[in-house]
Amino acid sequence: MNNADRLTASRLFLAPLFFVFFMWGEAIGISASVVAPILVAIFVMIEASDLLDGMVARGAGTVSAFGKLFDPFADVFARITYFVCFAYCGLMPLWILLLILYREFGMLFVRMLLAERGVAMGARPGGKAKAVVYMASGAVSLAYWSLPRIGIQLGSLDSAARVVIVTSYVLAAILSVVSFADYWIQFRKLIPAHRS
Repeated sequence: MNNADRLTASRLFLAPLFFVFFMWGEAIGISASVVAPILVAIFVMIEASDLLDGMVARGAGTVSAFGKLFDPFADVFARITYFVCFAYCGLMPLWILLLILYREFGMLFVRMLLAERGVAMGARPGGKAKAVVYMASGAVSLAYWSLPRIGIQLGSLDSAARVVIVTSYVLAAILSVVSFADYWIQFRKLIPAHRS
């Protein structure tokens, strides 16, 4: 594994750590005012690694077929982890979580079909836009969940904040479907080209 792959792999460690602190941090006696900053730090490291691994790979000239598959796998691994946490506490609608899971399993199937033919499909603009919205929806959910735990009450802004969160998740769901359609179209184009 090169340095970019190591950055990518860090998400496979950080995501379960996020889950453990979110679900059981307070239960094992860690103050809520400590758990919240820890989760924010883990979230930032997850998203920063996603931003940096591609830059490192391109800068070092180590872009590989493995990296093209490993990076989206680690992204999904991490983001589904914190989406499960936010669905568990009632911030993320369950139907959106299910739709996103269907999309990601669909993408896994498409990538497997391509890999069988020796083709590694890289990120598409729609997939990148979807990833940004996934990150943003996770960020606003984590902020909403964390603020009361560090002593900041939203008061009259609470309802507006919940609208922002749900809107971000609806947008994530829409982009997940649109980006999957885009990948499917590209898949249909790549298969004949590969056969010829």
